[in-house]
Amino acid sequence: MPRRVARRLGRALGRRGTILLCYGAVWTLYGYAQVASPPPDQRGLQPLLELAPLAAWGWLWMVAGMLAMASAWLPQGIDWVAYPALQLVVLPWMGCYLMTWIMGDYPRGWIAAAVWGLISIPVWVTAGWPEPPRVKRVSVDV
Repeated sequence: MPRRVARRLGRALGRRGTILLCYGAVWTLYGYAQVASPPPDQRGLQPLLELAPLAAWGWLWMVAGMLAMASAWLPQGIDWVAYPALQLVVLPWMGCYLMTWIMGDYPRGWIAAAVWGLISIPVWVTAGWPEPPRVKRVSVDV
């Protein structure tokens, strides 16, 4: 029974939808963590926090994540809006960490920037993937 459910879910989502659903869940959870339990060391995000409080950024992460999860169920071509939404929230985060490292304010900033950059690469790659055609099963009578 669980295999059938997983196969049906996989067919409904496709590869693009699966990526959007998973990344959307991660973005939503990460945003929630920023709101519910902010990290104690926020030096790497200080320039962004001058623009808006961490809770506002957390909500942006959650909105992008929920948009991606909702778009996961849409057909290719209509799901496009989720891909830039996922990236638009990561780019300032990544850039801010990199900038605070370059300025010497946050020695670990390059690590955080690299991690977020690497995490977001599959989103860029998937955005350009066409969904592969479904294989139709043909019964052969012998």
